[in-house]
Amino acid sequence: MARKYFGTDGIRGKVGVKPITPDFVMRLGYAAGKVLAQLDQSGTTKPTVLIGKDTRVSGYMLEAALEAGFAAAGVDVMLSGPMPTPAIAYLTRALRLSAGVVISASHNPYDDNGIKFFSAQGTKLPDDVELAIEAELDQEMQCVSSDKLGKAKRLRDANGRYIEFCKSTYPNELDLRGMKIVVDCAHGAAYDIAPHVFHELGAEVIAIGNQPNGFNINDKVGATAPDALSLAVRANHADLGIALDGDADRLLMVDKNGKIYDGDQLLYLMVLDRLAIGPVAGAVGTLMTNMAVELAFNKLGVGFARAKVGDRYVLELMQQNNWLLGGEGSGHLLCLDKHTTGDGIVSALQVLSALKRNGKSLDQCFDDLQLFPQVLINVRVTPGFDWQKNEHLVSEKAAVEKELVGKGRVLIRASGTEPLIRVMVETSDANDAQRLARRLADCIK
Repeated sequence: MARKYFGTDGIRGKVGVKPITPDFVMRLGYAAGKVLAQLDQSGTTKPTVLIGKDTRVSGYMLEAALEAGFAAAGVDVMLSGPMPTPAIAYLTRALRLSAGVVISASHNPYDDNGIKFFSAQGTKLPDDVELAIEAELDQEMQCVSSDKLGKAKRLRDANGRYIEFCKSTYPNELDLRGMKIVVDCAHGAAYDIAPHVFHELGAEVIAIGNQPNGFNINDKVGATAPDALSLAVRANHADLGIALDGDADRLLMVDKNGKIYDGDQLLYLMVLDRLAIGPVAGAVGTLMTNMAVELAFNKLGVGFARAKVGDRYVLELMQQNNWLLGGEGSGHLLCLDKHTTGDGIVSALQVLSALKRNGKSLDQCFDDLQLFPQVLINVRVTPGFDWQKNEHLVSEKAAVEKELVGKGRVLIRASGTEPLIRVMVETSDANDAQRLARRLADCIK
């Protein structure tokens, strides 16, 4: 069934433009509350949801609207304030709540925002539950009687609970003493959490991107703009750098020389580390994962499968194959024996534990992995644009694929969160990759 509002990562858009308006978000809270109440069979207590947010100024408005909607449906609310998306997933599960809600547009600029939900198990909502919420949105909003209204309260020490959880995913026998780490929080949800995690494990921490003002989230900092981290690592003579995005579910890393490592490379390193401990059945990437990673896994005897782009699809394929590791080049990395969802801080700790175990610096870990040149061009289009109906583009794509037979790949896809068409060409020759990607992108323009 086609979805009206939910995309691959919840509901997202420009603040003040439907669906990211206070009236719609209140109705969304009400609809979600009604569905959750129907699913809750305990009959002893009211359903309770946890609401977290990132640091966007619009979070205050949307938080209040959601709270009102849930209360009108007879659902109690707990408020955490600014918290990473994976923290809400963890706390929802740890506190045995009915659901978790995050107000965030992740890596997007401050004037976007969104709503995403987690189930009681700390995973993305099943498709049938999202569809049930959409169906409820079409119904008239009818507030429950006053004696059945939901209440709201602040969750105490949410930061401390999550910091301890993150630390628990790092091996007890190891620490980070002797390491100088720059942590870029993207002026986002992890600004008062991530530096503490690495410091409490023994590292000397230099924090940047940790002064949010409601408008500077992801602005020239964080995983979407890692050059700031590269400069800070070199300027401070640090051992490495860690870049998160606005809601801290993405991770990129930088070595002591300022070189940037993406999710594909970090997934490869985590697989290598697990192989040193025991067998690894396989790992999941996406259609965008660099071909060199797939070839490296084949050489190591590790299975590899490609999911559609989007961490929810990576997770689904991991669960189907009963594999523990997966991720995207953008930095969404999943370690299902550590957390139920992608977590930038937890993923960074897995990389750091690998470095401690193998005794290498980050730049020494990729001697056997030479990535293929990969050119990605984003072309902005009108909402609803279907590239597959562009006959000229389809014809050119076929011609480029013929030219790259046996030595490269082409991928054209619509973004799941923005009105963009993403054109990717990957081949052994960087000039060819650039030329062919531009040729395809020009067809859209």
